[in-house]
Amino acid sequence: MKCPICRHGYTRPGTATVTLERGASTIIFRQVPAEICDNCGEVFHSAEVTEALLAQAEVVVAQGVEIDIRRFAAAA
Repeated sequence: MKCPICRHGYTRPGTATVTLERGASTIIFRQVPAEICDNCGEVFHSAEVTEALLAQAEVVVAQGVEIDIRRFAAAA
């Protein structure tokens, strides 16, 4: 798709690192599937990936973890 941010590049499949923070918790997800603009580098995630990220982050926050770094796991 044409990038809606820079309007010059096109997105290509790739992976990205996502950092989420809530209260005292910081969760870093690596190797998250994404569409990445070949011009500006803006990262876009599908609704399914976003939903899985937020669900996994909720579990970590509920456990009281302050810092967590993990490889993204797609929902089974």
